[in-house]
Amino acid sequence: MHTVACIVTDGFAPFEFGVACEAFGLDRSDDGIPSFDFRVVTPDPGVVESKMGFSINVHEDLSFAYEADLVVVSPVPHQYWGRIDERVLDVIRAAVARGAWVLSVCSGSFVVAASGVLDGRRATTHWMYAKKMKEMYPSIDVDPDVLYVQDGRIITSAGTAAGLDACLHLLRQELGAELTNIIARRMVVPPQRDGGQAQFIANPLPATTSLSLAPVTDWMLDNLRLELTVDQLAAKAHMSPRTFARRFKADHGATPAAWLARQRIIHAQRLLEKTDLGLDRIAYESGFGSAAVLRQNFARVLGTTPTAYRSRFACNDDDHTADASASAEAVAEASVLESVA
Repeated sequence: MHTVACIVTDGFAPFEFGVACEAFGLDRSDDGIPSFDFRVVTPDPGVVESKMGFSINVHEDLSFAYEADLVVVSPVPHQYWGRIDERVLDVIRAAVARGAWVLSVCSGSFVVAASGVLDGRRATTHWMYAKKMKEMYPSIDVDPDVLYVQDGRIITSAGTAAGLDACLHLLRQELGAELTNIIARRMVVPPQRDGGQAQFIANPLPATTSLSLAPVTDWMLDNLRLELTVDQLAAKAHMSPRTFARRFKADHGATPAAWLARQRIIHAQRLLEKTDLGLDRIAYESGFGSAAVLRQNFARVLGTTPTAYRSRFACNDDDHTADASASAEAVAEASVLESVA
């Protein structure tokens, strides 16, 4: 991915627009991160009004978007949902047809939906608008409980900050876990949030702070190779297992087991990128126990194999395959992917 076009139209939301600019528009080459050719485009160049009462001056029309590797769709106010500019819809259709990425932030999903490319696909939007999307586009499988959805090369995200989660998710696929973690650290945000919108609908302001669980989660990260149980973790938190599990999910949006599984995947990604360890050792270090279990989790979560991931994101050009037979490894991983599919 080298070129990114961010489409804005009248009524765009400044924060969500800023998310796209922050994720793809900054030059981070001093950190060894490739820069993108990022451009803001609009159907009719000139002044574009935001929903907050100020405007920006956009110089480029939609021509660049027809060639971009990624098309980002900013949110539009609800009064525009039924009359999206057909020129914008054509850009989205063309992007999907040529295999480019399309990413919408918040209610930008209504623009993507209006183009027809989400028909028969799974998608999300802000939980406040999920029911409306289902009514307007019954052929779309709308999931209101997640932070973002990727279906093929189309990514739709939930409200506001979830757009940043979606951007980091895409960057992780294009740049790898290590570089994406650097970007997240510069943004001062977690590289991967677990859970979904439900945690914010039910409890926007948790009665208790997650700080008290920080020592436990830190210990979990330091001991990924161990078989960790809720009973053991609850004892470290000085809580009953039931209270700990409930508290953990309220604070982190995921069960302890789901959160731990995700952290193990992230650690395995880092080891594949930065070391020449064999898959059995990586599986041990990240807590999966065996290369077979590591492959199964990679296939389920990332839709790829550890060997393919390493081939794409390894930090040097050395041959990192430490298994006795690379061809046998590829056959084993292919069979895992096929079984998961």
